[in-house]
This record gives sequence, structure tokens and C-alpha cells, in this order.
Amino acid sequence: MVEQDPPPAYALHEFTYTKTPEANTTDQENEPVKVPWYNPRSWPPGTRVRLPLLIIIILVITVVPIEVIKNRYPNYKYLEYKLVDDYSGPKFFEKFNYFTEEDPTKGFVVYVNKTTAKNLNLTHASDTAILRVDAATRNAKDGRNSVRIESKKTYDEGLFIFDILHTPFGCGTWPALWLTDGYNWPRNGEIDVLETTNGGSHGNEITLHTTKGCSMNVKRKQTGQVLANKCDDTQHGNAGCGILGNSSSYGEVMNNNGGGVYALEIRTEGIRVWYFRRDSIPADIGKPDPTRWGTALADFPSTKCNVGSHFRNQSIIANIDLCGELAAQAQYYDTMYHCPATCPEFVAMNPGSFVDAFWEFKSFKVYQSSVKLARDARLEREREERARREEERKKREEERKKREEEERKKREEEQRKREEEWQRAQEEWERLETEEHKRLKELIEMRENAGERTAYYVYHRGVLSEIWCTFFC
Repeated sequence: MVEQDPPPAYALHEFTYTKTPEANTTDQENEPVKVPWYNPRSWPPGTRVRLPLLIIIILVITVVPIEVIKNRYPNYKYLEYKLVDDYSGPKFFEKFNYFTEEDPTKGFVVYVNKTTAKNLNLTHASDTAILRVDAATRNAKDGRNSVRIESKKTYDEGLFIFDILHTPFGCGTWPALWLTDGYNWPRNGEIDVLETTNGGSHGNEITLHTTKGCSMNVKRKQTGQVLANKCDDTQHGNAGCGILGNSSSYGEVMNNNGGGVYALEIRTEGIRVWYFRRDSIPADIGKPDPTRWGTALADFPSTKCNVGSHFRNQSIIANIDLCGELAAQAQYYDTMYHCPATCPEFVAMNPGSFVDAFWEFKSFKVYQSSVKLARDARLEREREERARREEERKKREEERKKREEEERKKREEEQRKREEEWQRAQEEWERLETEEHKRLKELIEMRENAGERTAYYVYHRGVLSEIWCTFFC
């Protein structure tokens, strides 16, 4: 037999079958080179063009929106502001209510009413308005007297100019100038324009407190230091989203500089706060134009926070709390300001330490934009029109009810007359019937006497009935 050559050996390589080195080298050289699937050289020409374009499109779709959102910023365009409320002069406190309930923040304080505050000289208004802590009572074991005032008028938006001559400070104090709806907190939000504790030398904290859905991890334009970005009251123990000013923005330093002006703007685009030292108040502060005031101390844009839905029905509030949930915390009372004893003990036994614990306001002025005023005027006209229509509707309803009542009475009167006529007819019929029966009886008796059988027809109650009388049955 003729021996045959053994079959060539094959090996799997790069998804193709190739001969082993024992194979014929001439055939191997003539075989085309196979390219891996992931090598672009193996792709059809159309795929080489479409795939890079697809990758670019995916990158654009994913990266660009993120960058757009990251750099999105509202347009704080010019608004013409007009003065609507002026809190100043001897009648300053007449526009406020005095809060006298138990302190909701568990302070070692007793908020007094208007009469008590006046008698103890805790509030006084002339060219300026002063609101102070009781600095006379010794051993205030149940809490030291103080004042909390809340404006009678409420606001949804506007520009608020707070001209402040003196800010309260001292161990145990927790002063604040803020806005909120005390009956719907935190649903209607809270804006702390000025707030600090104890010595107040570390600067003013400007903070927002809201319900869920308000965040400040967005582009902002401000000079203050960011303390937190979550405004939600359920986050970080209701710390809110705060901005810290420098040491001259509050306390003794601010007071020694003659005070200053805080401006708060609440609008659809966001909430901003400026602080102006006494020597740098804008010349247009009486006819304010925030677009010319430069970068704000605190900026809370509406990028991830709907201002209109989170802040409504805001009252202006000024108070000086003592100790409480914030000022008595060890990190502030002990570590930061090195205050003596415990906060309640110090507040109770050291009235002289509260000589500087007072607010002095030159004025609060509230401005509304011409757009807001025009909208309010339109809404007022619409309310008046609705009221007029409602009044007309009520008048028509009253007239309708009056007509129906008159018709009802008329029908009742007619019914009464018909019933009376029917009653008279009944009585007349009964009388006639009685007479007829009597006459018939007499006639029957006469016939009986005559021994006759007679049929009588009697008309009884409108029905002809036949009565047979049989005699001598």
C-alpha cells in the first residue's frame, strides 16, 4: 500500500483556523492575514464613520446637560422698586405684634407683652427704635425678660432695607432679625437676615430654612462663606443652608463702625442679601437698584429652589432669645466664646452683662417692584370684580327667594281659601242633607200610615241612590 501523508494539524487563532508550523509554509504565505474584530481596520467604511459620531453624540448628551445645569444661573434683571411700607419714628412698634408665648426654641427667656415691655423700658421708639433684654432684674430664676416683635403685615416678595445702628451681643444671647410665617413653619419658609450667638464676633450668619426640595449646590455669586447647601429642615438638625459674613458684619465691630444697612431681596429668581457699612451705603438706597450694588454677601438662586413656593406670608421678626437650642450649645457657649458657668445660670444671675444686649433700628423700609404692584393691582381689581359679581349673585338669589316666598304665601292663601270654600260647601251640604233626611222621614211616615209601598230616589252626596221602603213586611 502506498503511504499517505498525515492530515495537516490546525490551531484556533484570532477566530480563524491556521496551519501549525508543520504545515506547508508556501500555503501559509499565500493565505490573507485576519484582523481582530475590535480593530477598526476590519470594520466596513460606513461603520468607521458612524461609530465615532455615535460616541461623540453620547458624550454630548451626557456631559453637556450636566455642565449646563452646573453653570445655570438666574437673570436678576432690573426691577423698578417703589416704597410701600416704612417702619420708623415714634410709631415704629405700632406696626408689630408682641409675641408672648413660650419660646419654641426652649430658651431661658420670658417674652413680655407690649405694656410690660414699655413699663420695663424694654422697647422705646423716637427717632430710632430700641428693643432690649432686661438688664436690671437679679436672680431671674424663671428666665430673663426680653422682647419678640412680629410685623402685622406679611410679604411674599420685595426688597427690605434694614438700617441698623446697634446689634445685641454678649454671653447667653441669641439675637435674630428674620422673616417667617410663624403659623406655617417650615412650610412657608424662614429667612434669617441677621443671626448669631453669644459674643457675635465671628460674623453674621444668613440662613434659609425650608421643607424638602430646596438646595444650594448650584452656581452662586456671593462674597460670604458657604456653611451648608441643604435648606431642608430635616437635614443636619435643621441647620439650614447658611452663609457666614466676616467679623465686621455683626456685633461690637459693626456697632463701633456706626452700624450699617442690610438689604434683603426676595424675588422669583432667588434671594439675595447685601451688607453695607455705614460709610459705604449706596447713594441710591432711597431709590434702590440692586443691579448696581455689586456682588451680594449671600446669594440663594432659584436654580434648585422654587422661591415662590417655599417662601410665603413672611412677617418681619426681631427678637433677643437667651440660651435656647443654639446659644447654649457647648460648641458655641463654651468652645467658641468661652462663656462662664452654664448658660441659664449666667443669664439668671448677671443682669449687668446684658447692657449691650439691645437692637437699635433707624428704620425698616419695604419696597415692591412695579411689576408686583401692577400684578397686585390687577388681582385687586379681579377680587373687587369677583366681589361685585358675588354681591349681585347674592342679591339675585335674595330676590329669587323673596319671589318664591311670595308665591308660596300666595299659593298657601289660595289653598286656604279653597279649603274654606270647601268647608262651607261641606257644611251647606250637610245642612241640606239633614233637612232632606228629615223631610224624607216625614214622608215615609206619612206613607206608612197610608199602607203604601213606595220607591224614593234621594240625591245623596252627589250620588243618585235608590231607597226602597217596604211597608207591612
